[in-house]
Amino acid sequence: MNDQATLALQCVENYLAASMAADPVKAAYYTAPDFICRFTGNREFRTTSGPTEFNAARYKWVKKRILRTDVIAGNGETIVYSLGYLYGEWPDGTPFDHNRYVDRFVVRDGLIVETDVWNDSAEWILDPSCRREP
Repeated sequence: MNDQATLALQCVENYLAASMAADPVKAAYYTAPDFICRFTGNREFRTTSGPTEFNAARYKWVKKRILRTDVIAGNGETIVYSLGYLYGEWPDGTPFDHNRYVDRFVVRDGLIVETDVWNDSAEWILDPSCRREP
């Protein structure tokens, strides 16, 4: 892995750690001023507190079990994919696990400029019979 890819991976890992700790102030340290985060359903957030607040309303708590990270370095831009499972509790306290997720990060100059987030949560909320409970 080249220096650009290594720096981007470290940035994303640090951002994810802060995000999972529900610390948007620390997460913001790893984002560019023009940061944008798009959640499933085309919800857009321009600050790191947006996803934290959205998740606080959707889950009692949620964490990521990262299974794989792919890094693709290009001309001044690195794409990082994080894949795995979400686990946690719904607002009513019901536990969940094996909720697939994919996060795509665009990193420039050592900072995250874009994030796209996809997971099974919306489908599981619409049709609880799709859930894989722990």
